Amino acid sequence: MYNADKVIPGIIILILFFTLPIWLNVGRLEAVPEVELPKEEKKCVESKEFMRREHMKLLDDWRIKVLRENQHVYLSGEGKNFKISLQNTCMKCHENKEKFCDKCHNFVVTHPDCWTCHIAPEVAKKWK
Repeated sequence: MYNADKVIPGIIILILFFTLPIWLNVGRLEAVPEVELPKEEKKCVESKEFMRREHMKLLDDWRIKVLRENQHVYLSGEGKNFKISLQNTCMKCHENKEKFCDKCHNFVVTHPDCWTCHIAPEVAKKWK
């Protein structure tokens, strides 16, 4: 093989370099954070499983419907109508942004831009 003394160590170094994150995280297992659920058992706009899996798509769809299509009512999978509003629908039950939203978003290292326009409920209460 031509330049085998350089190619083979180079391939080994590349493999080690690209698999380094795997080797650094072997044995590390963090539990998914438990969010603070509403104290009162109220019905959410969709099922708990759906909201865990699809809430970001739902909120993005809501934003498009309200801002671009001027629709303000959401028809859930169960046939119930809800007002399309992060602050007046979602945050009426999930009042504490830090204990509900931020726990998971910090865990998965994502920074949604919801709060550039909306005011967190705990902040709004201070202004009243």
